[in-house]
Amino acid sequence: MQSNSDKLHRYLFEKRHVRGELVQLHSTYARMLEGHDYPPVISEMLGQALAATCLLTATLKFEGEITVQIQGNGPLSLLVINGRNDQTMRGIARVQSHVCADSSFQEIIGQGQMVITISPDEGERYQGIVPLEADTFTGCIEDYFARSEQLPTKLMLFADVESQQCGGLLVQALPGDQAEKEQDFEHLSVLSATLKADEIFDLEAEQLLFRLFHEEEVTLYEPQTVAFTCSCSRERSTSALSAMGERELSKLFAEQEKIDIHCQYCNSHYVFSQEDLPALFGKTNLNIH
Repeated sequence: MQSNSDKLHRYLFEKRHVRGELVQLHSTYARMLEGHDYPPVISEMLGQALAATCLLTATLKFEGEITVQIQGNGPLSLLVINGRNDQTMRGIARVQSHVCADSSFQEIIGQGQMVITISPDEGERYQGIVPLEADTFTGCIEDYFARSEQLPTKLMLFADVESQQCGGLLVQALPGDQAEKEQDFEHLSVLSATLKADEIFDLEAEQLLFRLFHEEEVTLYEPQTVAFTCSCSRERSTSALSAMGERELSKLFAEQEKIDIHCQYCNSHYVFSQEDLPALFGKTNLNIH
C-alpha cells in the first residue's frame, strides 16, 4: 500500500465539465474487518461499500453523515456503512446463511433495496431508496446518482480481502452546457474504466491520475484523512440502561449476573453488574471495568 493510504483526494478537470474523487484505504478497511469472520465475498463487498461511502460523503457541503444500507432476503441480510463529512467511518455486515465463494451480487442479496440516508447535523434528513437491479454494487451506486443527483457519474470500486485494501474512483459531470458536459463525461469515463486494482492499491494519487488522464489538465486538492471511528462508549451504554428504568433493570440483574452490551461495529464490550445499579441512576459513582 502506498504511503498516502487512507486518504480521500478531490480533483478537478480544468478544461472539462467534470470533477473527480479518489479514495485509497488500508487501515480503515482492516479495522472494519477486525474481529469479524465474514466470508471473503462479503468482506469484498464491505470494502467496496466503504470506498463508495467515502466518495459519497465527499459530496456533502455541510456537517453530517451518510448511511449506505443494503437490505436483502439472500444470504446477506444487511450491510451498513456510516460515514461523516470528516471521513470517520464505521460499518458492519450481517450474514444469515451460507455464502458460496463464487456467488454473484444478486445471489448474495436476493431481493432487496439500497437505502442511502443523508443526515445533516442541522436540518432535515433525506433518504433515497434504490432497488437493487444492477448486477454489481458499483452499478447500484451509479443508479442512485442517476435517480437522486441526476448527474452522470462513473464509479470504479475495488477491494482485496487478503491485503485488506480497498479504494474507489469517481468522475462526475458538473452543471453546464448539456452537449459539452455529456461529451466531456463520456471521454473521461472511458479513461477511468481502464483503472486496474493494482494501480489504485500501489500508486500514489498523483501517479495514478497522471497515468489515467495524462493528456488532461487536472488540479489535485489537499487530501482528507479517512479513519475508522466508532461512536459507542461506556457513557452511551450507561444512558441506554438508565432509560430502561430502575425497576426493570433490577429485574434484569435478578435474572443474570452481568449485562454485556456488545458493539457490533467495533466489537467493544461494556459490562455492568448489580453493583453498578445505584450509579446508573446517579446514586453513586459508576465502577469502571
